[in-house]
Amino acid sequence: MAGSTTAERGERQRKSSGPPPVRRRLGRRHLRLLVVLAIALVFLGSGTFWLLYGSDLARVERVSVSGTRVLGPGEVREAADVPVGDPLAAVDTDAIAARLREKLPRIGAVDVVRSWPHEIGLKITERVPVLLVEKGGEFTEIDDGGVRYATVSKAPRGVPRLELDVRRSGTTAASLRRFGESRLVREAVRVAREVPDAVAPAMRSVEVRSYDDISLELTGGRTVDWGSGENGAAKGRALTALLKAAPEARHFDVSVPTAPASSGS
Repeated sequence: MAGSTTAERGERQRKSSGPPPVRRRLGRRHLRLLVVLAIALVFLGSGTFWLLYGSDLARVERVSVSGTRVLGPGEVREAADVPVGDPLAAVDTDAIAARLREKLPRIGAVDVVRSWPHEIGLKITERVPVLLVEKGGEFTEIDDGGVRYATVSKAPRGVPRLELDVRRSGTTAASLRRFGESRLVREAVRVAREVPDAVAPAMRSVEVRSYDDISLELTGGRTVDWGSGENGAAKGRALTALLKAAPEARHFDVSVPTAPASSGS
């Protein structure tokens, strides 16, 4: 009984004495390694922060502009107001894009990119006019979303005019009250986009009398009853077939594309 007690006391002493010396040394080395790594990461982070924000090695020195058609690069740079000299990493690209869209409505999309180490790139996509509204000798451009975005003194070549007289009475006035001018403009744009490529160069104007009474004027005094903006692809195919079948006709009706008609000569 006494022997057992002595053995048990020895076992408890061995357990309470902790891990072997080799294990304790490995644990201390592991701890020192973690401390060294933590210190290295702190210095690395501090160095990276200084490089990006405190040094002259990554500051804005140039602003490049690409994608413009009508706008000038200098005009875009001025509107962008990029903070030249600031750290490249600190430049607010979203704010630059917002300024460009606000100051230059002709811009439909813009991508502001950092080009390390010294450049901000402005990649511009300008709106393309689908229709024009003439007033007082000037022309307001309308894009494929029905947005009126710019007024110019000279009509762009090949862009048809939109005829929508808001002062009219009757069907036009009723459509304006029901749908609103913006909706009717979008329908006109929708029709203009559905006109076949082979016919589009001959299109001179799109006239909107009501939501479902839209007509086209082509070169040579030819006219097309298009109807509403619905079934545009079918109406385009019907118009192409009529122009080939009756090249001398003066009037075409594709408002019901399954029963197209032509008349006059």
